[in-house]
Amino acid sequence: MSKTEKMKPLVGQELVNKVKELDHLSKEDKAKECGYSTTTKGGVERVNMMKFLNALIDAEGIELDGKNSSNGRGGRSASYRISVQSNGNLLIGAAYTKQMDLQPGDEFEISLGRKHIHLKQIGSEANGDD
Repeated sequence: MSKTEKMKPLVGQELVNKVKELDHLSKEDKAKECGYSTTTKGGVERVNMMKFLNALIDAEGIELDGKNSSNGRGGRSASYRISVQSNGNLLIGAAYTKQMDLQPGDEFEISLGRKHIHLKQIGSEANGDD
């Protein structure tokens, strides 16, 4: 293939077959041969290894993310523990707000106990679980 002709990156079984066919080459050369390289304005050829390896993982059907929430994002799981930050704030993470299906603008009443803070959602129809 000529240098001026842009090759569309291979995907799926076609990618897997091509990589097996090129087993004698380095991984960078395999990526180039499979269409995962670009030429910069300065004429330098760059290999996009991350796109190549991700396409290869997808083609092989390997699931690295595990069972995530519906939005596909990873992150830490909820530990049900928080710490006071250096500025004195308490931050309740997104894992908790998603689990409770809270939306921006939802309001809470704060009541302080001797050793606890209680949040009660204001205007919620599901307030019967106190």
